[in-house]
Amino acid sequence: MVVDTGANVTLVRTDLAQKLKENFIYTAPNISLMTATGEKAEIRGKLDAAIECGCRKFQHRIYVADITDLCILGLDFLQKFNFTVDLEKNEIRTGGEEIPLFSASAEHSKLCSVLAKEKTIIPARSECLIQGVPEVSGKFRYAVTDFPSQVSQKGVLVATTLVDLKREAIPVRVLNLDNKPKTVDKGAVIAMCEPVVDIVARPQEFSESLRLPLILENLEGLNEEQRTAVKEFLQEFQNLFSTNDSDVGRCNMTQQRINTGNHPPIKQYPRRLPLAKKEEAERLVKEMVNNGIIEESSGPWTSPIVLVKKKDGSTRFCVDYRKLNEITIKDSYPLPRIDDTLYALNGSQWFSTLDLKSGYWQVEIQPEDKEKTAFTTGQGLWQFKVMLSDFVTPLPHSKD
Repeated sequence: MVVDTGANVTLVRTDLAQKLKENFIYTAPNISLMTATGEKAEIRGKLDAAIECGCRKFQHRIYVADITDLCILGLDFLQKFNFTVDLEKNEIRTGGEEIPLFSASAEHSKLCSVLAKEKTIIPARSECLIQGVPEVSGKFRYAVTDFPSQVSQKGVLVATTLVDLKREAIPVRVLNLDNKPKTVDKGAVIAMCEPVVDIVARPQEFSESLRLPLILENLEGLNEEQRTAVKEFLQEFQNLFSTNDSDVGRCNMTQQRINTGNHPPIKQYPRRLPLAKKEEAERLVKEMVNNGIIEESSGPWTSPIVLVKKKDGSTRFCVDYRKLNEITIKDSYPLPRIDDTLYALNGSQWFSTLDLKSGYWQVEIQPEDKEKTAFTTGQGLWQFKVMLSDFVTPLPHSKD
């Protein structure tokens, strides 16, 4: 990941974004991108992702484009999360944590040589370990490479490995493909070291061993061939299943519009809540922020909240949008006829009981309309990023 204070937005390369397809929204944002050379670059889409810097995670909007680097951390990210860039110490800081940076330029790439600790003879067509002494030590991990060294010029290959430069000597794997022995003199440069940043691949929360048996518990009406087909089908599309209460997914086919015409913004004062309900409201707000459902707002609109107690004793967080709904231009979208729906079932043998997790939350709201969903608990102003059932306009989108 490249930290670029000259980039106004945070970018990710298209091929990497496609691997995160459950969050990739294939829409062209209303912004133009211009490279450092003055050329225009096309924005392919956008995604909301958790960016891990040091020991913390930051939820942020990233734009997708055909760029050279995998990811560019732009000024929008650095400013939003109060990062300080210290070029003298070559690090960024936030929340008291210091995160090292490594210069992308060749002369500042912190490459160091690895010297042979003693004279070694590598037998013909053989591989062996040579003790190497790095010319620098440090607290970061380094990658041993064969970029260019004296032994590589002799036809000896050096294996790329990860090492910690905390010891006086490090093992270097070398391979002699020649039919003659090769001699490595003491003090010869056998490899180079360059610092690396660990990239940890996190396993998917949807585990075949844990999740599939729950789905496949009741397949009494299927033969063995059909059971196998169902299992393979679910494995192929396992990323579509919700793995926890906060995993609701996103649909990138449409966005909800709240058309209020030229009506001026409506601003309502928050309603008084008992202390116990205030604490519950703050808890629910924090939960929705962490799940990417809402975000901070600074617009002129605001509506009051209502906390409704469910039958199971839990609390439903609602917003009173009645005044907003009164001025919203309704969509005309007739429901299908019941007899036509029943007729379409003719000849069917299977019925799906699949249901969307928090159904309306899969569809995003158009950016220019998000501020109209703003609400307050008395402790800040928030707006929804996704569609709600409280609006008069969600039905057409849910039917689409």
